[in-house]
Amino acid sequence: MDLRKLKKLIDLVEDSGIAELEITEGEEKVRISRYGQQAPQMMHYAPQQQMMAAPAQVSLPAAAATGAAAEPAQPEGHVVKSPMVGTFYRASSPEAKSFVEVGQSVTAGETLCIIEAMKLLNEIEADQTGVIKAILVENGQPVEYGEPLFIIG
Repeated sequence: MDLRKLKKLIDLVEDSGIAELEITEGEEKVRISRYGQQAPQMMHYAPQQQMMAAPAQVSLPAAAATGAAAEPAQPEGHVVKSPMVGTFYRASSPEAKSFVEVGQSVTAGETLCIIEAMKLLNEIEADQTGVIKAILVENGQPVEYGEPLFIIG
């Protein structure tokens, strides 16, 4: 076997991802292995067992013991939730002004935002009349189905 043929076989083994190649031509025999004399080590992982621990006694901080919320309270009102999974946008384009701002009055049917899903822009409308108390999602953030978007008071 000539050197050019061997070089092509070595390149073939490297490019294809095969572990080993053995060729016999007449009395000549060539074996090319990516791993030298040792075969690759196969790693076997046993499934992990989950252990359930008994609940331990935990001392609560004074604020939690008195019933105070750990996270800031959201304004009271009607929650407008995302009807789909997608990307939340407050305006029709990056240069345009937002559809609504906190403190703005809205009427039922007025566009609040756009959710992009599968390259389609879907306008999300207010389902009741009121004042925008809070916008719960940042512009350009991905949203899940049922995720709160706005609070209308």
